[in-house]
Amino acid sequence: MEVTSLNQLMVHGNGESGTVRRLQELLAQPDNQICADCNSPYPKWASTNIGVFICIKCSGVHRSLGVHVSKVLSVTLDEWTDSQVDAMVDVGGNASANAIYEAFLPENIQKPGPEASSEERSTFIRQKYELQEFVKPSLRIASSASLSLSSSLQNMSSSNGLGHTVEEKPIGKMSHASRLSGLGHALRKSWRKRDSDSKETKRNHSLLGMVEFVGLLKIKVVKGTNLAVRDIVSSDPYVILTVGHQTAKTKVIKSNLNPIWNEEHMLSVPNPMPPLKVQVFDKDTFSSDDSMGEAEVDIQPLVSAANAYINVGGFGTMQIGKWLATSDNALVTDSIIKLVDGHVRQDIILKLQNVESGILDLELECVPLSQ
Repeated sequence: MEVTSLNQLMVHGNGESGTVRRLQELLAQPDNQICADCNSPYPKWASTNIGVFICIKCSGVHRSLGVHVSKVLSVTLDEWTDSQVDAMVDVGGNASANAIYEAFLPENIQKPGPEASSEERSTFIRQKYELQEFVKPSLRIASSASLSLSSSLQNMSSSNGLGHTVEEKPIGKMSHASRLSGLGHALRKSWRKRDSDSKETKRNHSLLGMVEFVGLLKIKVVKGTNLAVRDIVSSDPYVILTVGHQTAKTKVIKSNLNPIWNEEHMLSVPNPMPPLKVQVFDKDTFSSDDSMGEAEVDIQPLVSAANAYINVGGFGTMQIGKWLATSDNALVTDSIIKLVDGHVRQDIILKLQNVESGILDLELECVPLSQ
């Protein structure tokens, strides 16, 4: 769905709530109508802890930085909480954020444009947020767990850093100068030593940042059935999803061999396209977590179907493809790829491998880059 006006903007699951209206109002600001990092028009993604609206190509790089640097949500696909919108409002928009993160942008460094390559985009975004090379040196946070703009603003609204409470003011009504002054103090106060990454971690981050992304994969972990026993009579299962170097983890469900998660996660689809790896573990407190099986999902058919039906609108359900269950894959039954009200989706039932028992139900949806 193309976002061309605020009347077309919807945040799933919230209807026309106050949360949605506040997000719409913030997105309507002129500075938020272009990506904070490459100036692409009508950004439909956001980094909630940094407080910027970004395009889908830049969102892929943000995801590669890790959630300790940037937490990415879709404006149209994800559900937003009041606190997440509060964090965006506190920052004030792309212009306010860029006044910090691009305050000292050297003349010899050119900000990438909408058609920039993946490498150019990745290099700039890492310099801007992860390394903070364009922030005033005295304000940089040398830590892998970066303090966000919004949390800095919240800190400065309640304390002046010397143990004295300052006069309370609505953050949204603070002057731009006050924002930057208070933010600078909060950043200095929060300086801490950078954690050292291993060479392998740095290598993986570097490789991921230079990957070209072709879309987004929305994964709903629905339920498990007849999972393996790993404790005395039961297990405490959770699921890890992996696409390339990206991972997502579900919550742990205590003492249940037939858990229901109904939990959604979003991962970028890189090119070349790896399979979706699914691993189930039993959570242990005093020892390493036990494996409860694994499986791989070929996401190529789903992504190809999503690209083929990218401009198809309308309502209703139509089968557009099928992934056949064979002895070479983990499918319990054939998996149907279908077009549901303009969205390309696939329901998958997996028999977990390398384990005595266990079935996992997933629902997938692919969102191409141009949507």
